[in-house]
Amino acid sequence: MMHFTSVHDVTNLDTLVQDALHLKQHPYQYKHLGENRTLGLIFLNPSLRTRLSTQKAATNLGMNVMVMNLDKEGWALETQDGAIMNGTTVEHIKEAAAVMGQYCDILGIRSFPKLQNRQEDYSEDLLQKFISYCKVPVISLESATRHPLQSLADLLTITENTPAWKRPKVVLTWAPHVKAIPQCVANSFAEWMSQAAVDLVITHPAGFELAEEFTKGATITHNQQEALKNADYVYVKNWSAYQDYGKMLPDAGEWMLTNEKLQASNKAKVMHCLPVRRNVELSDEILDGPDSLVLEQANNRTYAAQAVLKNILEQL
Repeated sequence: MMHFTSVHDVTNLDTLVQDALHLKQHPYQYKHLGENRTLGLIFLNPSLRTRLSTQKAATNLGMNVMVMNLDKEGWALETQDGAIMNGTTVEHIKEAAAVMGQYCDILGIRSFPKLQNRQEDYSEDLLQKFISYCKVPVISLESATRHPLQSLADLLTITENTPAWKRPKVVLTWAPHVKAIPQCVANSFAEWMSQAAVDLVITHPAGFELAEEFTKGATITHNQQEALKNADYVYVKNWSAYQDYGKMLPDAGEWMLTNEKLQASNKAKVMHCLPVRRNVELSDEILDGPDSLVLEQANNRTYAAQAVLKNILEQL
């Protein structure tokens, strides 16, 4: 792959997952690949797992890593073509991205949507302009619409915990939150699961439908308890409305997952990308219980990122 922005950049999904599994057992086997190569990690938004896991993955492969919190440490960035820059922006993305591409062999970019203009967010303008101007491979560290490194780690976690003969039922369930959250993780998870050997069910209150381009092949229901029946995995995530864009709709009801609700499942394992608001999105009893996979998912972020970097480095 030249870039990693979605599952559509992956030639063979099973091969990539198996590569990540191999790297988990042999993390330093390919240390020669990154020798004299530099990874630039550019953050316009906060990060814990994505930053640390991707940096560790690159180090495992022998790469040098530079990290910049562009929203705090960089010049105010202009992204519009033809802009007359007589306001608050100081540097145009054309020069900024081009310079980063001169310093780095691979760039990772993280930027959230503003949740104000759906057309603007879903155009992925910032990510696409970085790809256009930097002239080196780009990895999405989460964009306005997707979080592919998280989704690869999620698939890796499900693969590890599922017998080879079984086709698991995977449920993506909406959860409450105190503020409007992007659709990125939910979009990406649904998109990746549609390419995997699972049966995907998505459940959410009315009004929280995701964009249809991400949910093809999934069963969608507003009945959470019905969705949980015989589930093998339950992925918990909040997202704001897509149609009434960026809004948190009232009267969502009781959607926080509990052990009582899980009794309808097939002793389901519970997943969440983190960070998680305890006793809002997920109850303490689940997060601290034996069915939680959240820390395993977080650990797999390193090997998901390492598999992607290895794939790109092999083609440089």
